[in-house]
Amino acid sequence: MDDVEGSDLREGDDGGLNRKKVKKEKRDKDVLPSMIKNKEKRSAVHAKLKHQKKVEKRKRTKARDAEEKRALELGEEPTPRKVPKTIENTREADETVCQPDDDELFAGNDTDEFSSILRQDVTPKVLITTCRFNSTRGPAFISELLSVIPNAHYFKRGTYDLKKIVEYANNKEFTSIVVVHTNRREPDALLIIGLPDGPTAHFKLSNLILRKDIKNHGNPTGHKPELVLNNFTTRIGHRIGRLILSLFPQDPNFRGRRVVTFHNQRDFVFFRHHRYIFETKEDKQAQTKTKAMKDSKGEGISKEKVIARLQECGPRFTLKLISLQHGTFDSKGGEYEWVHKAEMDTSRRRFFL
Repeated sequence: MDDVEGSDLREGDDGGLNRKKVKKEKRDKDVLPSMIKNKEKRSAVHAKLKHQKKVEKRKRTKARDAEEKRALELGEEPTPRKVPKTIENTREADETVCQPDDDELFAGNDTDEFSSILRQDVTPKVLITTCRFNSTRGPAFISELLSVIPNAHYFKRGTYDLKKIVEYANNKEFTSIVVVHTNRREPDALLIIGLPDGPTAHFKLSNLILRKDIKNHGNPTGHKPELVLNNFTTRIGHRIGRLILSLFPQDPNFRGRRVVTFHNQRDFVFFRHHRYIFETKEDKQAQTKTKAMKDSKGEGISKEKVIARLQECGPRFTLKLISLQHGTFDSKGGEYEWVHKAEMDTSRRRFFL
């Protein structure tokens, strides 16, 4: 009798402990790490929650891979994977996005300001200058721009007004002017003026990294580079893309293996300059027991594999369009095609280029 009563008490104690443990786990689950004032406890709870999420994600991935493998073995169609939502694929609808069947757009390309250069009727010739108050990093950035843009020439600004420089460049048959603006010893803006009739694009320049600061950088050659422009999809973006194209010759030297990239993402234009090379490597297959998979010497069959290698030449920087103006630069009476204003930033999913 005593043994029965003792066993009942032990079972009751275990049940009470289990109930207490469940309540404690529920209470810990409801408490957020931000609600814990002790720093060490807060860090421990946060690390525990992070580990639990990682374990659950790994379990889900394994289960999904096993289900896909089973479906392929049975010859069934695997369950389609969910596409994660990003700012890019949830972008707000824009009426100005260019369509491939837009005849009006292609007709305008044949008559715009850049058509003569892009048809290779005129060779691009670029004048690069600075603002009136230059800085230490300004000349270094300009020297690297000169190595990026073929047929570019640097002229000191001095005290000349920008309208006088535009007039001089027109007389000397330049096709574009690039003005590097500096503030507090750091280049912070870029002005690109198309000649002779414009347009003028004003960019904010940020995240500048010069060639000497890039690890394992390469030195560019004198070959004309290949151009890659990505995601300039709207009417304004299409126009900006053609303005950038007009700075470079349209007959690249592919033997030089130089490539200049302007990648637009969320209205930020990222500039990169690389050299590339193709290499062939031997990919040795595992030896099999069958005689058919062996050569006469009994060695594994080697297979050549082509890989591409990149080496960044620099510089590296980011542009953001501030305004696009009709004609050449005119700060007072200029007519603007597009101007970025603070009230336009109403949504993170609204883009203009």
